[in-house]
Amino acid sequence: MKHRIAVLGAGYAGAFAAGNLARRLSLADTEITVVNAVPDFVERMRLHQLAIGQDLAFRKLADVFAGTGVRLRLARVTGVDPERRTVAVTGEDGDGGLTYDTLLYALGSSVAHHGVPGVAEYAFDVTGRSSALRLRERLAGLGEGGIVLVVGEGLTGIETATEFAESRPDLSVALAARGELGAWLSPKARRHLRQAFDRLGITVHEHTGIEAVEQTRAIAADGTSIPADVTVWSAGFAVHPIAAASGLEVAETGQIVVDRTMRSVSHPDVYAAGDCAYAIGENGRPLPMSCASAGFTNMQATAAIIARLTGSEVPTTGLKYHGNHISLGRRDAIFQMVDGDVRSKSWYLGGRTAARLKAGVLKGAGWGIAHPTFGMPKRKRRLATAPDRAGVRVAA
Repeated sequence: MKHRIAVLGAGYAGAFAAGNLARRLSLADTEITVVNAVPDFVERMRLHQLAIGQDLAFRKLADVFAGTGVRLRLARVTGVDPERRTVAVTGEDGDGGLTYDTLLYALGSSVAHHGVPGVAEYAFDVTGRSSALRLRERLAGLGEGGIVLVVGEGLTGIETATEFAESRPDLSVALAARGELGAWLSPKARRHLRQAFDRLGITVHEHTGIEAVEQTRAIAADGTSIPADVTVWSAGFAVHPIAAASGLEVAETGQIVVDRTMRSVSHPDVYAAGDCAYAIGENGRPLPMSCASAGFTNMQATAAIIARLTGSEVPTTGLKYHGNHISLGRRDAIFQMVDGDVRSKSWYLGGRTAARLKAGVLKGAGWGIAHPTFGMPKRKRRLATAPDRAGVRVAA
């Protein structure tokens, strides 16, 4: 009986991890199934571009995994039972499920509403393709002078506001920040950011927490009314409650608590990667939800799975950030170096050079997903397995 590996989610973490596993493990011993709700790979880092009307090419997951031996199941995960080692799904063929011996949970995250009234009813977001397309349709209907308010001063909020302002100069774009805009950047990078906002005509409402969203405005904590024909909510991410409901040990954030190898601390046959993993970086702090974290954690999780199934020593991959890369439209960007405590260094790269570097990063990430087994060892490793008491094949 083959060892069944199930990968839940085909985002930046799940898609590459599945290809990595297929390339390095013998398919004579393993059966790898990827479960994803949509048939395409979605470049989440570019969804603000899609929302403002730019055309993006989406890669079919069937093409991505063609020839790798990975099985693709198009369905939405509705539950996980780690005691029975089963996953419940629903799709075009109705409800169903699959059984696994090893599970890699990589379902990612969605927008966090933080309980703010009106966000679910009136706000838009760019955390998924369907929501980005919904926003795209709304923005296309806005005429000259339409007001767009972006809530959130993180990377997503900054990139969204600048992309919108550059692509649609006929719109009035504003950003609401709880604190100071770019406070975490070095002084020179912060100055570059402010100059970009001024150049693009973006209004900034600093020290402004939004406490409610209505159809044509947002209400700040001090009662100030900020007009908005469209409110784009980018005030953080939240994971799906499936993990918490399954009985896996989770943090207060709902993320799966994992050890240094991305293995669940409560269920050793479950691994997590990407936004849904509560992993501690080399600085002793939880890794933030980001594409970079998806890369770190998926490499560590797959390395650990392969090592344990083949009876090898488990290697460790680096969990250290080197910098933040922020697009400011298509022709400007900031690359901010950080130290081991993720504090900004004085050095930064800005302007067109940084923009070209960011474009290269995006292109490289997309290409890597499209060729998930490229550059990996051609020799596929056999499993060192033995039946456990339940008759399931496990690593010896």
